[in-house]
Amino acid sequence: MSLRHRAWLPAFYLGPALIVIAAACLYPVLTAFQLSGYEWSMGTPWSSARWVGWDQFASAFSNPRVWSSLWTTLLFAAVCVSAEMVLGIAVALALEKPVRGMAVFRTLFILPMMIAPIAVGLIWRYMFDAQFGLINALLQLVGMAPRTWLADPVLAFVAIVVADIWQWTPFVFIMKIAALASVDGTVMEAARIDGANWRQQTFLVKLPMVMHVIAITLMMRLIDAFRVLEVIYILTFGGPGDSTEILSLHIYKTAFIGQQLGQASAISVLLLVVVAALSWGALRLSNPLKEQHR
Repeated sequence: MSLRHRAWLPAFYLGPALIVIAAACLYPVLTAFQLSGYEWSMGTPWSSARWVGWDQFASAFSNPRVWSSLWTTLLFAAVCVSAEMVLGIAVALALEKPVRGMAVFRTLFILPMMIAPIAVGLIWRYMFDAQFGLINALLQLVGMAPRTWLADPVLAFVAIVVADIWQWTPFVFIMKIAALASVDGTVMEAARIDGANWRQQTFLVKLPMVMHVIAITLMMRLIDAFRVLEVIYILTFGGPGDSTEILSLHIYKTAFIGQQLGQASAISVLLLVVVAALSWGALRLSNPLKEQHR
């Protein structure tokens, strides 16, 4: 095979996959950009759509509910991801060494991540139920008064945070347990010989060696936290009021309840920019050889 033909081989093999990705991902994104410039309601013919240009973005950015939902999203992502990273790393360090029966525990621990988000929302909705929920039953067992979890703005936010932490801490655990398994044992042995205690070995040797995996996991969880929808939709539907209405849920309500597809598309472009920035950061961090290519 000639050198010229070899140069076409990557395009030949990657071409079909790129076409599928473009059809499945690029077309919806371009459609969102197109819709963001029109005022159009679902169910009406496209010929009735009215071009408004940047007015949709101006209307979206001047809407207090957009900024309120963005703030809720930022707070939700910060609290959930911080707790998941701390708990996931702590459990991975605790279960790093082989212990009898630990394989069964690891399997049970990662089960929440495998449950469909709709089912997760239903599970926690019943657990936080004011009359028949397990959480209030446990509170009564220890002599505490039951709470109206999903009817109080602060408690409802706590509920969606607990549900997300329960579901996605196993993901952090899996990433960290795999990273810790790749740590060179000779390095840890050298640290022990030098007199390093457990805290020094963990925080000065072990965790720095897997810091790139920690950074990638952090970025991936941030991206997912900005895109979460189903669990909050089932658990609180953004209520009470708009106390748990994150940006993706606000987009859903604007598009399918308010029938303002143009404005929903404009807000989704804002969300796309945030997620794209986080994705770019994840890609930059996921290349351990980037220093060698400079």
